[in-house]
Amino acid sequence: MLKINYMSTLFVGIDVSSKSNAAYAMDFEENKYISSSFGNNQPGADELAGMIAECMQNHKNLDTVIVCLESASVYSVHIANFLSTCETLMPYKPYVFVVNPKATSNYRKSYIGMEKTDPADAFLIADFARVGRTKKLEPWRGGQFIALKRLTRHRMHLSECITREKTYMVSNLYLKFSELQLIEGDDRPFGNLYGAVSSAVLTEFLSPQEIIDLSEEELLAFLAEKSRNRISDLSRTSGLLRKAARDSYRLDKCMYEPLNVSLASSFNCIQTYQKEIKLIGQAIEKCIHGMNPNAFLILKSIPGIGPVWASGILSEIGDITAFHSSDALAKYAGLYWLKNDSGSFTSEDNQISKAGNPYLRYYLGEAANSVRRYVPEYADYYAKKYAEVSKHQHKRALALTSRKFVRLVFGLLVKNQLYTGEKLDAELNIIQN
Repeated sequence: MLKINYMSTLFVGIDVSSKSNAAYAMDFEENKYISSSFGNNQPGADELAGMIAECMQNHKNLDTVIVCLESASVYSVHIANFLSTCETLMPYKPYVFVVNPKATSNYRKSYIGMEKTDPADAFLIADFARVGRTKKLEPWRGGQFIALKRLTRHRMHLSECITREKTYMVSNLYLKFSELQLIEGDDRPFGNLYGAVSSAVLTEFLSPQEIIDLSEEELLAFLAEKSRNRISDLSRTSGLLRKAARDSYRLDKCMYEPLNVSLASSFNCIQTYQKEIKLIGQAIEKCIHGMNPNAFLILKSIPGIGPVWASGILSEIGDITAFHSSDALAKYAGLYWLKNDSGSFTSEDNQISKAGNPYLRYYLGEAANSVRRYVPEYADYYAKKYAEVSKHQHKRALALTSRKFVRLVFGLLVKNQLYTGEKLDAELNIIQN
């Protein structure tokens, strides 16, 4: 926690929008010093910095500046980055805090009948900082994490695009080759329905009937070529594929060509996204080097955690000292369950909050899902939680495993030690000077 003398601090609140920003500055006694608006561009930021510097020069009793603004997507990045590194303000030790809009929205409820205007919002944000609501927050970290964060978030975007495309093409896949999609377990001819061999079967054969009419030698040669001789039992795969083709519905001939074009387009999109993900992964690994080297190596020491998962987690966490416990880190990621008690009633069915950082929650979930494949402790825990319910088994088990994984991440980063498999005191609080 930062030690700041609030009696000698100027509190600046900024209401950010895409084209303009409204600013309000006051001291601890609520004396107004600045109430103005300026463009959300470089000249406007220079104007605000000059106004703050002039105010500090005219009032010698003030020696520190706290700037508070709401997180407004990318619109708050430039002004926060500029004010935190502005040479004009450096003599006054500026602290820039970018806060969750939900926090200021809840603080607004303490006022009765307050107007919703840009100047009023700027006053509210300045008063939010004045009453000490930023004490437990970490100041703006600057551009060192922004580049990595843009890469890791873009990778998540590409992953979601692949998922969305696969979901979209399910209907076309069923129309063309109905039985191939429904087969489960050992009766499936291909382990991955969206892999190279399956893609070739669905796009190069106009209909399931063409597979049936193909000779055994030609079909075996086709499967061997498309799989690059990686299918161990070609005869069995060929038999399963023919059975699926025989059991599938037949369509009018006029429907097959449009379905083929649509499926081929979807497969091309998926392959393009996968190629871009590989390039983004290389860029992430290049960007992370030289940034948080110890923390990066610590997370990579956990079995199942590679450079991408480690980078994604670190880009969203930043400095682990910003969190006093693993509970605080889990709450920041939205991995906590809201209690619902009233009198003698205690709810046993509590929903996960999901009010925190969705990007951190995504990378923690993907990392936990990978770790459970390598660490028996996490595999057993996942299996136990999976078997406890009959609905949403995977989602629930993975969410709980992710919460357990948060304790491991926090414990390792706080103690600055590599993973050894030993249990850690993950609830160790960080004592901040």
